[in-house]
Amino acid sequence: MSVENYDYDVLYLGSGHGTFDGAIPLAAKGVKVAVVEGGLIGGTCPNRGCNAKITLDAPVALQRQLAALNPVITGDTTINWSANMAHKHEVIDGLPDFIGGLLKDNGVEVITGYGKLTAAHSVQVGDQTYTADKIVIATGLHSHRLAIPGSELAHDSEDFLNLTSLPARMTVIGGGYIALELATIANAAGSDVTILLRGQQALRQFHQPFVETVLSDLTDRGVQILRDTQVTALKQADDALQVVTDTQGTLETDWVLDATGRDPNTQNLGLEDVGVAYTDHGITVNDHLQTSVPNIYASGDVIDKEQPKLTPTAIFESMYLSQTFAGETTEPIDYPAIPTVVFTSPRLAQVGVSVAQAQKDGATVETNHVPNDWYRQVGKESQGDNALIFDTEHHLIGATEVSEQAADVINTLLPAIEFQYGPAEIGRLVHLFPTIGASAWGQL
Repeated sequence: MSVENYDYDVLYLGSGHGTFDGAIPLAAKGVKVAVVEGGLIGGTCPNRGCNAKITLDAPVALQRQLAALNPVITGDTTINWSANMAHKHEVIDGLPDFIGGLLKDNGVEVITGYGKLTAAHSVQVGDQTYTADKIVIATGLHSHRLAIPGSELAHDSEDFLNLTSLPARMTVIGGGYIALELATIANAAGSDVTILLRGQQALRQFHQPFVETVLSDLTDRGVQILRDTQVTALKQADDALQVVTDTQGTLETDWVLDATGRDPNTQNLGLEDVGVAYTDHGITVNDHLQTSVPNIYASGDVIDKEQPKLTPTAIFESMYLSQTFAGETTEPIDYPAIPTVVFTSPRLAQVGVSVAQAQKDGATVETNHVPNDWYRQVGKESQGDNALIFDTEHHLIGATEVSEQAADVINTLLPAIEFQYGPAEIGRLVHLFPTIGASAWGQL
């Protein structure tokens, strides 16, 4: 694939999952690849997102399980925040070097700095210009910040994931994944948490009755949830912070998490200079992930797309581009069913056709109350429900569950949705028993 007129065959801006999962096998095939990165190698997920979050959440999930099995197991459990944070660092601190090593060992050149497009085939990093036949923009997202007086007093998710000590009182602004997941962790570790929702609903893309199960559980655990509440200002008041709202007056707290969303990293990339089209939701691409400039592509969360902006989506896109650049496919990208999960306690997960869409389309929706399943009674699960959506031939086309094991259930059911298994295929699958996989599959 080598193009003699350019420094590289493919140059990536950003080193996250939208890049490295595909760049590594691409370079291993002899393609000349470079990656430009000004921060930690690996991007958001390994360094300030998924990996850090799930490590901090692990003792929360265990704490919940131990409490459910009382009085079979007795005794109080307390999360040691500093020890939990130290463990997080043990898990993730080596990842940038590990991923960087994989890149370099497979022949990828890592260029340190922030890249800016100066022409269709040119990227400037510092005072150096690099050229490439194809360029991939994989710069991801950054935390949105409220445009209110005192916004500098708020913190983002990265700040939370690096807290050396847990504030006694925490106010979380927002009702998305990050807001509810981090509120769950903080509450379990002993912080007095308040969640402020701009409207009535949280997690609007999920089945609302199941979302309410999550919110009710948080409320039962002492989290205060204030709906229809907008923050108009933040103020410093001696040793505390004041959160000024439009409906709840002024609230006092010690620490504020602004979890009002994430915005695409499209600024200062030179997109306007070279004619790459983008919106407030990200870079515009066609069904081959090409931008409005044919040799410039995009991958990962920076794309304006309908698919969930998640690590698995970015990996799939990165691998697709790798195969495209290696000449292994000329087909448009064909996204599979992409599941998504909120790591609250209980978990909330879904994939495929939603309940709301099923009700509009007249598809069959079958519901199950999790505690009625004998296998769930082994762990004394006391709450949870799921909804399975079937087409007219009883193929599973969607599933959503709220429970402590929702993520594993949706993962288990995923092949039935993606490959449209019928009775013959389902009958050929013999699961280990007793397991959550066998329990989930038994519902079909």
